[in-house]
Amino acid sequence: MTLLTDPRLADCRRLFLRDYEVWINIGVHDFEKKAEQRVVINVDLYVPLATSTPAHDRLDEVVDYDFIRREVGERVSRGHIHLQETLCDDLLARLLAHPGVRAARVSTAKPDVYPDCEAVGCEVFGFASGR
Repeated sequence: MTLLTDPRLADCRRLFLRDYEVWINIGVHDFEKKAEQRVVINVDLYVPLATSTPAHDRLDEVVDYDFIRREVGERVSRGHIHLQETLCDDLLARLLAHPGVRAARVSTAKPDVYPDCEAVGCEVFGFASGR
């Protein structure tokens, strides 16, 4: 079974934040601790249609995209992060804490690490407990 065919997501819409570039202090090497690096963040949120289909075309009827950017911004502003895995896990937990989110996928990529590849990165996926 793939993510897209998981029956728990059949009644969901997918919200996304694509290629959100942030400059943050991330990495375990000494040179990484001295300067910010470019990190590209992608997020998918799976939100039940029953609780996210607007009847009156109002923002308070849906999960706001600003929520995704705000959670990313708040997490990356907290200071140095050693591992992309830590950043992904922290962001996933923050996003899944929203009562309107059933599942989420978060990926981070550091595009400037190696000259011979597009990027190195990490991705996590999870379901909110009880939803």
